[in-house]
Amino acid sequence: MPKAYVNNIEIEYDTFGDPSSKPLLLVMGLGGQMIAWTEELCEVLVNQGFYVIRFDNRDVGLSTKFEEAGMPNLLEIYTAIARGEKVEVSYTLEDMADDAIGVLDELNIGKAHICGASMGGMIAQIIAYRHPSRVLSLTSIMSTTGNPDLPQPTDELIQELFAPLPMEREASIEEGVRRGRLIYGNFPYNEEQARELRIKAYDRCFYPQGTMRQAAAIAVNGNRKSKLASINVPTLVIHGREDPLVPVEGGKDTAEAIPGAELLIIEGMGHSFPPEVAPQIVEAIVANTAKADN
Repeated sequence: MPKAYVNNIEIEYDTFGDPSSKPLLLVMGLGGQMIAWTEELCEVLVNQGFYVIRFDNRDVGLSTKFEEAGMPNLLEIYTAIARGEKVEVSYTLEDMADDAIGVLDELNIGKAHICGASMGGMIAQIIAYRHPSRVLSLTSIMSTTGNPDLPQPTDELIQELFAPLPMEREASIEEGVRRGRLIYGNFPYNEEQARELRIKAYDRCFYPQGTMRQAAAIAVNGNRKSKLASINVPTLVIHGREDPLVPVEGGKDTAEAIPGAELLIIEGMGHSFPPEVAPQIVEAIVANTAKADN
């Protein structure tokens, strides 16, 4: 697969469809590789008239790793932030947003529709207000504003999800499948499909250290709500009613912050993409991007 050379690092990416179609950039969440945007989903979007671009964020997959930065102590970071101290981290979500723009530059794309999930939704939001001239529309899925007053996941869930993964292949894959169930929501959880994706991800690149540095970037980003008010492109906010990791109030706050944003709350959906709701999500994305053409 090709690489984009941006911000003095390499970003792995690939594309689907006709470059003359409407460009749609997909931004993945915390620790997720671009293959979490499945080929099946990308092809569905191609059939809706998009030129689909997906990529590995820095520190995951086949993009540049920040090994020399070491492992951050998230507890210390959050404690320092609570005390009002300025915290230095390896990189920021703004850096990651600039990486995404660098991928568009590599492809000579001036403007694109931007869609991000979870941390990817945060990055997509930042792209929209940091690089407004490059954005046709915004879709923020199961994400939030960073508003500290919003409901947070339980301490128990955070401890489960952020506990060190086993390094051994089979144990790591099975633990990943188990953790996926914790945040999936009320739809039937297909363990075989979840295991298949975990196997692909492990064999492509198992690198949990990068997830912790990405988490540190989220921690220091703070409250984006006031900045979101400057976004003036068609915006769609999608959230699962049963999301335990980023409670639905995060989606509501995002839609409230962005002028004219449409909010789609999906019953039964957690922090996940159940196949049962994929057609509804695709339809909503298509409808939102169409507003940019009017």
